[in-house]
Amino acid sequence: MNSVIKAIIRFGEFIAAIMMAAMFATFILQVFIRYTARSGWIAEAIPIFDPNLYGWTLEFCLVLWIWVVFWGSALIVRDHDHVTFDLIYANVNPKIRKWMAIFCCLTISIGFMWVLEPTWEKFHILRLKRTATLSNLFGDWLRVRDIYSIFFLFLIVVSSRYAWRAWQILQNGADSEEDLYKNLKPDEDEMSPK
Repeated sequence: MNSVIKAIIRFGEFIAAIMMAAMFATFILQVFIRYTARSGWIAEAIPIFDPNLYGWTLEFCLVLWIWVVFWGSALIVRDHDHVTFDLIYANVNPKIRKWMAIFCCLTISIGFMWVLEPTWEKFHILRLKRTATLSNLFGDWLRVRDIYSIFFLFLIVVSSRYAWRAWQILQNGADSEEDLYKNLKPDEDEMSPK
C-alpha cells in the first residue's frame, strides 16, 4: 500500500512541477513582452512580439496557480505537512486520542462530500461562461467550469483520504499514524545527490 501512495505522490509532484514550470515560463514571457512593448519598433519589426497577442498570459498564470494549489492539496500535501495545534490532542490518553482523531477525520470527510452537490449546482451555470482571454488561445471549447473543475478532484480526494484515515485509526489506533508517516518519508538514498 505504501508503494501505491508513494507512486501517487510522485505522480502528483511531477504534474505540479510541470504546471509550475509552465507558469514560470509564461511569467518570463510576460516580462519579456512587457519590456519589448515599450519600444514600438520591435512589435512592428517582429509581429510575433506584438503585446496585443499576449493578453492571455496573466489569466493562464492565474489558472495554473489555481490548479497547482488544488492539485497539490489533493495529491501531494500529507496530513503531517499541515501546521497543527495539538496541545490537547497530544496530552490525552490514547483511547480518547483515537476517538478525537476519528471524529475529526469523519467531520472533514463528510463536510467535503456535503459541499460537493451544492457546488456542482453552482458550477452548472459556468458551463456557458467563456474565459476572458484563454478562449482566444485554446479555442471556444474552454469554459470557466473546466478551469475550476480541479476543485471537485480536491473535494473527492481529500474526503476519501480522511475517510480512509478514520478507518485506519479505528483499526490501528491514533498512534499508528506516526509509523505510517515514517514509512512514507523518502529513503536516505533517494535524498542524497548523485
